[in-house]
Amino acid sequence: MKNIALYLRYRGTAYHGWQRQKNAITIQETLEDALRALLGISVKTVGCGRTDAGVHARAYCANFEAETGIPIDRLPLALNPHLPDDISVMAATLAEPRFNAISSCEKKEYTYQILNSRIPDPFLRDLAWFYPGRLDEAVMDRAARMFEGTHDFRAVRSVGTETKTTVRTVHYCRVERINDLVITRVCADGFLYNMARAIVGTLVYASLGKIVPEEIPALLQSGDRRLTGPTAAPEGLYLSKLWYGGAVGKMMESCGVTLSFFE
Repeated sequence: MKNIALYLRYRGTAYHGWQRQKNAITIQETLEDALRALLGISVKTVGCGRTDAGVHARAYCANFEAETGIPIDRLPLALNPHLPDDISVMAATLAEPRFNAISSCEKKEYTYQILNSRIPDPFLRDLAWFYPGRLDEAVMDRAARMFEGTHDFRAVRSVGTETKTTVRTVHYCRVERINDLVITRVCADGFLYNMARAIVGTLVYASLGKIVPEEIPALLQSGDRRLTGPTAAPEGLYLSKLWYGGAVGKMMESCGVTLSFFE
């Protein structure tokens, strides 16, 4: 059996996240249906992580095992006609036998985009969180840097999937403004349920003066979700970059990802 890795991009607006569910349409279900239509067999895909309903991915990796006579580099061209136009397979590669899209991932980057304007932009509907109140990106960036390092991130997660530990390492967390877009980029070795969106909500609270940036380490140490900011809206969140070794890492690098759709 071949272990095949796919590099996908998708707009998550119409889907209830990645993971297959009984009563909702998901990315995983849609991809597996397309693979069955192409290959004539049912396959089980492994995704690099869960994305929530309405969340997007500029870079997503999934792998599956199957035998196929289709050349691996031609698989995207063969598969995309079976997918809706809000999901695209950008590349495919033959992965190492032990490769697993979730456990082999070294770190991930999420990008969050806030449309910080008094007037909504119809072209950004469902692609950015519309926030008409003025945000101070300098204060948000100062607060963002407080999340960097190894911490217990219980204070910025929602109750959901259980994990062995809530300790994670954030490699960088930065905020910048590009015209009316306030963009947060956070990279970590792993993310808890709603962690990225809760971080953004906390940064917004810092901009509003409800949280002092330098207090954030103490808030994290408290582990109390009630002391940090709200969970930001899902439509502003993108899984934007993944790090892998081997052939899959080369595939991700060769495709490349722009840091923002709107730069």
